[in-house]
Amino acid sequence: MGSQVHGAQKFDNAKRAEIKFSDEAMKIVETIISRYPEGKQKSALLPVLHVAQAEFGGWLSPETMDYVASILNIKPVEVFEVASFYTMYNLKPVGKCVLEVCQTSSCWLNGAEDIVKYIEKKLNIKVGETTKDGMFTLKVAECLGSCGTAPMLQCGASYHENLTYEKVDTILENYRAEGKLRSYTDLDYKNTL
Repeated sequence: MGSQVHGAQKFDNAKRAEIKFSDEAMKIVETIISRYPEGKQKSALLPVLHVAQAEFGGWLSPETMDYVASILNIKPVEVFEVASFYTMYNLKPVGKCVLEVCQTSSCWLNGAEDIVKYIEKKLNIKVGETTKDGMFTLKVAECLGSCGTAPMLQCGASYHENLTYEKVDTILENYRAEGKLRSYTDLDYKNTL
């Protein structure tokens, strides 16, 4: 695979040789693929990318995308096209907790902009940046589908709604204390406030 497939990201054959799903993750991937007819495994791409992102440190390296392509028997560029289109996939390293604050109409009207500024000040980062300790990355997102409980943010599979500065403080404290990678494949929802 050439670096042109992955834009400015360099491809490392040695790293690619080391990438392999754990047995548990591979079972999940196989279950996902089995939901689709023979020859249509490309349809499993979105959920498989979520598993890959959770399995390999919260982001999709060129080598990881190449690995996913090999499992689904598709071209690496097809994986990159999808991963680079959706904001839920990270193409560079991020913090363990990616805080995605909704910025569309309902959230904006209910103070999302102030919540973003508060988080920036609290964590000493700007949107798109990661804290020095690697714990948090701050992003803004288009509609996350929780307009009735605006403003809100998503971290992995957890929604945090009706945000206030106090709620944000509690959310950050809980995630920091937990200290683990949060992903879209987390289904415990215990940190949802």
